[in-house]
Amino acid sequence: VDVFQAWCGPCKPVVNLFQKIKNEVGSNLLHFAVAEVDSIDALEKYRGQCEPVFLFYTGGELVAVVRGADAPLLQKTILKQL
Repeated sequence: VDVFQAWCGPCKPVVNLFQKIKNEVGSNLLHFAVAEVDSIDALEKYRGQCEPVFLFYTGGELVAVVRGADAPLLQKTILKQL
């Protein structure tokens, strides 16, 4: 989940990375979503930050968090969680 604030917007360059990995591993294994922190109370702790935050869930449980648009770290985290 790409967690963003309305004034900053989702991290568009990372969408391409997720799409590339999704194509490589299969569409059933990886799902990408965006969530605006200002409209979701459960994400309140991520408000007021000017860096993107990526939350990784498996089976409904939060399993990893990556702060910042670090493409190599995001790719490593995705592949590890898969």
